[in-house]
Formats: sequence, structure tokens, C-alpha cells
Amino acid sequence: MLARRKVRSRVLAEAIGITESKLSLLKSGKVKGMRFSTLAAICCYLRREPGDIFGYT
Repeated sequence: MLARRKVRSRVLAEAIGITESKLSLLKSGKVKGMRFSTLAAICCYLRREPGDIFGYT
């Protein structure tokens, strides 16, 4: 989704108020949970719904 929107991870991390390392962990799937406020900030910035970002396998 970041590539489609041509947004760098650093820019997104700064915009939503988290560190680049935390965003990297989120992108790699190495976290077990996330605050709803963080998810809402990501969705708002990218103008997407949570279902557009996450999938179930």
C-alpha cells in the first residue's frame, strides 16, 4: 500500500507518530498486536480501510 501511494516508511512513521523501527516491525508481521489509534492513523493517512491493509491467511 505504501508503494501504491508512493509514501516512504519514514514519512508515514513521522506522520502517525511512531518510530521507523516500530513501523518496520508492523510491516514484517513481527508484532502480536497494535493499538487501534495506530491503525486508525495509518488508515487515515493512506485513505484506506483496515481490510485494504490487512488480510487473513
